[in-house]
This record gives sequence, structure tokens and C-alpha cells, in this order.
Amino acid sequence: MTGRAGTALLVVDLQNDFCTGQVATARFGGSPAVLDAVVANTVRAVDRARHAGVEVVFVRFLGDPAHQGEAWRARDLRLGKRPKCLEGTWGARFHGVAPAPGERVFTKRARFDAFLDEGRGLEEHLRAGGTGHLVFAGLYADVCVDSTARTAFQKGFHITVLTDCTTSLHLPYDDVLRFMRVLYGARTTTGDDPEAWTAPGPAPVPASASAPASGTEEPCTP
Repeated sequence: MTGRAGTALLVVDLQNDFCTGQVATARFGGSPAVLDAVVANTVRAVDRARHAGVEVVFVRFLGDPAHQGEAWRARDLRLGKRPKCLEGTWGARFHGVAPAPGERVFTKRARFDAFLDEGRGLEEHLRAGGTGHLVFAGLYADVCVDSTARTAFQKGFHITVLTDCTTSLHLPYDDVLRFMRVLYGARTTTGDDPEAWTAPGPAPVPASASAPASGTEEPCTP
């Protein structure tokens, strides 16, 4: 990923079943106003990105049982979860904002991580465009946003999370953001921060980062 400085905004799962209506509000458990604010702020972030010439990439989730693995179906049965964002339904449609002509959409079929798109090419698309910095918006910070950010970091992408454009589902939101900062080196800021839209500069390789001498092992610490 060396030398890739381009930025792309990744809008994750901004769909009806996650944002509005009975399914979303029952699942979220918090105030619907929080989800409304996430949507409104993400709409502004998308507009800001488009006007700045930053690529906007959309990710959507389809939860049809036909796409689910055995463990997924067993979890849903055990916990009484019903599938969401069924293909072709209102619940699967984008909410608040939709892709403009020419903007790419990548589909997760019963997956949290957008890079597990069954070969449909998110990583290849980003690399081909010279993208080295991903700005995240959408839902949820501790589920699909985190899963995708984790893989992106390990693949060499710089991570920015727009804190006013997402929220958490299961864990305290501040803890989720702190975790991302510590583990992925994520920049966490709001969509109106100009620095959110610029890729961090290249990090120098420390002299001590050379390979260990033969017969020695480095400690396994993240």
C-alpha cells in the first residue's frame, strides 16, 4: 500500500432496517433521534465528499437465510433473531442517501466485513483507484464498521471514523472509538473536520524494524 494517498468515503449499511421503522428501533434500543442524527450527518458527509472530489463507495447488507452460514442460522435461532435487509424488500433499500450515477456499491451477503464480498472486488477497486485512506460512516461502529475497518487496517489502509456519522449497537460508543484508536491507529473526528478528508503522511520505517537474526524470534505482541 506504500504510496497510495487517495481518500474514499465508505458508507456502510445505511439501510432502512438499520436506520428507521420498527425493525431498526427495536434492535437499536436507544433513542431513534440518535439514528436520525447519524443519517443526517452522513448525508452531509456524502455531499461534502462529492463536492471535494472524494470518491464515495456504498456498502449494503443482505441478510437472507439463503446467504447465511450454518453458524449464523444457529445463532439467530438461539437468540430469536429475525433476518434483516432481505433482498428486494423496503428494509434493504438505502436510507437518506443513495449512490449517485457511477458510484460503486458492494454487497455483503450475511457478512459483517465488506472485504468478504465473495470476490466482488472492494479491495481491488480501492487499490486500482490508488486509495490508501478510508473514511467510515454508517452503521454500526461496533459491528460492520469495525469489522471492515479491522480488515482495512491489516491490508494497509489508513482509517478515519466520522464520529457523528455512526453509533454503536452493543457496546459503549466511547469504548468502541477508543478501541479503534488504539488497535487500528484510527483517526476519530467529525465530518466537518478538514483533516478527516486528507490521508495521513507516510510513516517512516524504523531502523530497528529490520528482520531478526536467524534463529531468533520476535515476541508476539500487537
